[in-house]
Amino acid sequence: MVKQIRLAAHFPGVNNTTVWSDPAAGSHIDFESFRHFARTAERGRFDFLFLAEGLRLREQGGQLYDLDVVGRPDTFAVLAALAAVTDRIGLAGTINSTFNEPYEVARQFASLDHLSDGRAAWNVVTSWDAFTGENFRRGGFLPKEQRYERARSFLDAASVLFDSWRDGGAFAVRDEHFDVEGRFGLPRTPQGRPVIIQAGDSPEGRDFAAAKADAIFSRHAGAEAGKAFYADVKGRLPAHGRAPEDLVILPAATFVLGDSDAEARERAREVRAQQVSPQTAIKLLEHVWNRDLSDLDPDGPLPQDDPVVDGGTLAPGRASVRMYRDPLATAREWRELSQARGLSVRELMIEVTAEQTFVGSPETVARSIDDLVQQDAADGFVLVPHITPGGFDEFVDRVVPLLQERGVFRTEYAGTTLREHLGLKPLG
Repeated sequence: MVKQIRLAAHFPGVNNTTVWSDPAAGSHIDFESFRHFARTAERGRFDFLFLAEGLRLREQGGQLYDLDVVGRPDTFAVLAALAAVTDRIGLAGTINSTFNEPYEVARQFASLDHLSDGRAAWNVVTSWDAFTGENFRRGGFLPKEQRYERARSFLDAASVLFDSWRDGGAFAVRDEHFDVEGRFGLPRTPQGRPVIIQAGDSPEGRDFAAAKADAIFSRHAGAEAGKAFYADVKGRLPAHGRAPEDLVILPAATFVLGDSDAEARERAREVRAQQVSPQTAIKLLEHVWNRDLSDLDPDGPLPQDDPVVDGGTLAPGRASVRMYRDPLATAREWRELSQARGLSVRELMIEVTAEQTFVGSPETVARSIDDLVQQDAADGFVLVPHITPGGFDEFVDRVVPLLQERGVFRTEYAGTTLREHLGLKPLG
C-alpha cells in the first residue's frame, strides 16, 4: 500500500538555519510573518504549523547568542491569533513540562483546541539545566535523570484534566510531582486533547514517545539513520499496547530548490555560506573547544590546543553543546578532516554543521521525499526553511503539486481536526 506523506512547516525559533542577512528575511515579531507562513503552509495542505520556543535567551561568553531570537511573542498568543486567520492547518506549540504547571497548560491547550475547532498540538519538551531555570521561581533545576519522569507525570496530570468533563470537571492528581485537586473549567475539546508531539532522541525520550506521543519530531532524516530510528521507535509501541499507526515519525528536514539539480547544489553552497558567517563559525567552534576563540582567524586552521573539558560550559542553554559528548574525540575528527581537505575553520564549520537534507529540482526533491517515506525511513517531514516567512512559497508552488501527482499527498483536507489530518484514531 502506498503511504500518504505527512508534512509540517517549522517556524524556527532558536536555530542555526535561518539566513538573517538575506533581503527576503522578515521579522520574527510582526504577526504578518506568522500569518504569511501559516497561510502558505495551509495553501500547500500541510498537516500542521510547528512553533519552536526557548525559555531563556541563549548566551555565549556572557553575551547573547547571535543566532537566537530576541522579542519572539509567546507561543499561545501566536497560535490563537493564527487560529483566526486559518481554517484547517494544525497549530503546534512547544511547551515545557519542567517549568510549567498541568492546570495552566491544560487550560491553554483546551482553549486553543476549542478556538481552532480541533487543530491544537503540544510539543512536550523537557529541560534540566539550571541556566534556563533561573528565569523561574523555584530556580528551575531538575536532575537530568528526573526530567522524563516529571514529563510523564505532567502529561498524565494534563490528561486527567482534559478527560475531567466526564465527572463534571472534577479532578484530583496526587503523585511524586503534583498534588492538585479542583474543577477544570472547560468542556471536552473537539479532539479530546491536543495531539501530543515529542522530540527526544535518548532511550528515555524514545520510550516516552512510544508510550505517550502521537508524533515524534526526530533529527534522523537520512535513509540509513532514518530507517534505524523508525524501526526502533515503532518497535517499542507494542510494549505500550499501541500499533504502528498510532505514532507518526517526522524527521526535521531542510531543502534548497533550483530549476536543475546543478543549480540547486550551487544555491545550497551559497545558503550554507550565508548560514555560517565568519563570526558564526567561531561561535560554533567554541561549542566544542569551550573557551573564548574570538582571536582566532576564521579563515585559518583549527586551534592547536585541545578543548576544555573541565568545569562549566561557555554556551549555557545551547542544546547543540550537548551533542558533543566527547569534545576531545570531536576535535580529533575535525582536525583529521580539516587537514585531509585543507579546510579553514569556517570551511570546516560549513561542512559539519550546515548541510541541507533535500537539494535538487522540484522533481528530485519530490522523489526523494516520497522514496524515504515509502522505505519507512519516516512518515513525513517537519520542513525547516532557511528564509522566514516566505521560505515555503516555492516549495508549496513547485514540490507539493508533484507529490499530489504521485498520489502520496492530499489535494484537499479530508477532515477538520489535526488528528484526522495525521490519520490518527479518534479518542474515546
